Amino acid sequence: MKVIICGAGQVGWQIARHLSGEKNDVTVVDSNAELVRRATDTLDVQGVAGFASYPDVLERAGAQDADMIIAATHSDEVNMVTCQVAHSVFSIPRKIARLRAQSYLTAIYSDLYRRDHLPIDVVISPEREVAEAALRRLAAPNAFDTESFLEGRAQLLGIALDDDCPVLDTPLRQLTDLFSTLRTIVVGVRRERRLFVPSPGDQLYAKDQIYVCAHTDDVNRTLEIFGKSQTRQDRVIIVGGGNVGLAVAKALEARPERIRAKVIEKNRTCAEHAADALERTIVLNGDGMNMDLLNEANVAKADAILAVTDDDKTNLLTAVRAKSAGTKMAICLVNDPTLVPLLDPLDIDAYISPRATTVSSILRHIRHGRVRGVYSIGDAEGELIEAQVLSTSPIAGQALRDVGFPEGVIVGALQKGDKVVRPAGGTRIEEGDVIVIFALTDDVPEVERLLQVSIDFF
Repeated sequence: MKVIICGAGQVGWQIARHLSGEKNDVTVVDSNAELVRRATDTLDVQGVAGFASYPDVLERAGAQDADMIIAATHSDEVNMVTCQVAHSVFSIPRKIARLRAQSYLTAIYSDLYRRDHLPIDVVISPEREVAEAALRRLAAPNAFDTESFLEGRAQLLGIALDDDCPVLDTPLRQLTDLFSTLRTIVVGVRRERRLFVPSPGDQLYAKDQIYVCAHTDDVNRTLEIFGKSQTRQDRVIIVGGGNVGLAVAKALEARPERIRAKVIEKNRTCAEHAADALERTIVLNGDGMNMDLLNEANVAKADAILAVTDDDKTNLLTAVRAKSAGTKMAICLVNDPTLVPLLDPLDIDAYISPRATTVSSILRHIRHGRVRGVYSIGDAEGELIEAQVLSTSPIAGQALRDVGFPEGVIVGALQKGDKVVRPAGGTRIEEGDVIVIFALTDDVPEVERLLQVSIDFF
């Protein structure tokens, strides 16, 4: 597949890394020649320096025979014009654009992106993706990572194992026997910063970070088995009243259970806008790092603080102050991946990466086969892929034990009709089944091969 990626920032670079690693023909375009040079020096990609919306720049990037263009520059307008030029001048069949401004995303204006208007096939909104990720973190406060699959029937949970975890030093096959009715599978283990897919004889140790696929009805029981109690988040403080913080506050207001949320926003205009848009949520104007303001928000009794300003260091320091004052849980928005190793020493419970959520959204729309969902694990270490099994896929009609999955691949959940089942070696995969697969990054191309027979996605 020939792909042009416009924008060589964090998102564009990660998408290029994924696609070039899977032997696609990738060209990166950016007006910053240094970013283009970084991409071509570190990845197996071609590069063109120039403005992505210029027809001659796209022509140099090979737009004449490209299969897809991904517009992920920092400008919404450049991304939109790039897709228009790709359609009108070069007839590129698939166009994906990242758009941040909420005005472009309002449902009543959705006709704007029809082919006879502004032809964009897929619109990705980082702010909406991040807000949804934040709400998932709040829903599973004792998991450092979470994502839902199979239309909400299954959930990925990232769980950090403590010294008091009751199932340490127990082979995984014994856990299967002990909890035979539990619809949960350990699909990944990160130990000493290395992520791997465990075998049935492997044991779990304190300080391990594990990823499990669980039936939604079994999430609470799963957390208890791994030493985590499920608690409700009744009092939430949101630091940052921009698009992300406002979206989270609105979603919390809409929930049937009453959640007492407070928003702290430094910019007065932004704070006034948030106050007008919210009904029950208290909005405080001031610096989230100010201890007096945090005390005014009753930080000592808060169940969770969600720091989602556009400054990583503000988010980290606010979370640290809140935890030291008594807040039970701290969640941070972190753009810079090099800051992630600091979270554990700083006692920050979970983080949200806008880059990772945006990359996952884009990957969902560029995978071959009937891929319905993709979630990027860690720093692009692996992926959780949800896909429908095609009639002529190599895995259709086979028992799981007979499929030649690589060592870095494991099936985490399987949906047959309306029923989600726990996959076992004798489980037969049939046409129409929906399968959730955990795969290390190097093994993703083989998973794609097993899921498809042709590029029917296009």
